[in-house]
Amino acid sequence: MKTIYFDNNATSKTAEEVLREMEPFFCELYGNPSSMHTFGGQISRYIRKARHQVADLLGCDESEVIFTSGGTESDNAAIKGVLAAIPQRRKIITTRVEHPAVLTTCRELANQGYNVVEISVDKLGRLDMDELEKQVDDNTAIVSIMYANNETGVLFPIEEISELVSSRGVVFHTDAVQVVGKMPLNLSKSKIDLLSLSGHKLHGPKGIGVLYIRKGTRIAPFILGGHQESGKRAGTENVPSIVGIGKACEIAGKYIEDENTRVKYLRDKLENGILQSCPDSRINGDKGNRLPNTTNISFEFIEGESILLLLDKFGICASSGSACTSGSLEPSHVLRAMGVPFTAAHGSIRFSLSRYNSEEEVDFVLEKLPPIIERLRQLSPFVAGK
Repeated sequence: MKTIYFDNNATSKTAEEVLREMEPFFCELYGNPSSMHTFGGQISRYIRKARHQVADLLGCDESEVIFTSGGTESDNAAIKGVLAAIPQRRKIITTRVEHPAVLTTCRELANQGYNVVEISVDKLGRLDMDELEKQVDDNTAIVSIMYANNETGVLFPIEEISELVSSRGVVFHTDAVQVVGKMPLNLSKSKIDLLSLSGHKLHGPKGIGVLYIRKGTRIAPFILGGHQESGKRAGTENVPSIVGIGKACEIAGKYIEDENTRVKYLRDKLENGILQSCPDSRINGDKGNRLPNTTNISFEFIEGESILLLLDKFGICASSGSACTSGSLEPSHVLRAMGVPFTAAHGSIRFSLSRYNSEEEVDFVLEKLPPIIERLRQLSPFVAGK
């Protein structure tokens, strides 16, 4: 049975070109880049190449690219690093719809005495900009707001936010894990101070990420012990994965137009087909301002887990929200923050496509999904009239 993978916001296929680029660094070029001998020392140039590839995609200087173990570490390092560098400021501003990597970190810091403010969103998942403007003050150390929501795909006005935050003399961080490789970026012309990305979201390997740190941004080292990564993150470099994320970024830059045309067309065809064939279904989020690959659809009166299990029997992979919270039976915190009714929030499914998806796969999902929804509705005790 063929696997139809529509869960690319959770993770993505490692591109074959990326794998080929990584392979020599396991058994052939396996030296330590910090070694004095040529065999090890030569590896440094491959790390520099990867750093250049990442910087080219982000539109920044190579010196502003720090390699990490992934988006979660980058988010933690950004927030905690700024707090350590500016200890006199005790306020953190974020949103109610952040990824757990940011939201859980901020809530733990609240337990430690920090003043954490979570900005609300409206029913379409759009940020309350008036509330944000009122909250940024002289005690604010950092504002951390995601570039695009991982569950709904809704885009926040990050450039506008970064201008506002910068004008108040506050550090601004954005979790751009879902944006990098899908939309063009030019950080050299932005007020963003810190930006997180993850390799496995853009067809690179798992276990590797990047924290962009704008020159002059005050941030404490987050792993101590050595000189690596400009003294910000000690430890022998994960060379194969660094090479991999570099290659993934190089390739992603060539497919941004495809993401915003062909992939968007496939997303729209899937979405419109589902809405037309499945009664009592609704889109969650701002349809006019989303990532090109993402749709979040609620099917009222049905459990999302039941839908996923039946889709899985046909080899169709989707999700009910963030992969980092999929073990919870609670409705999505994102949908709850948007005020999505309980009967709809429990039946929400996220479909997230990539450049590897095809129109034939969309047609297959549109063939199999409507009978699944009809079957589950017949079994549901919550359907009106039962």
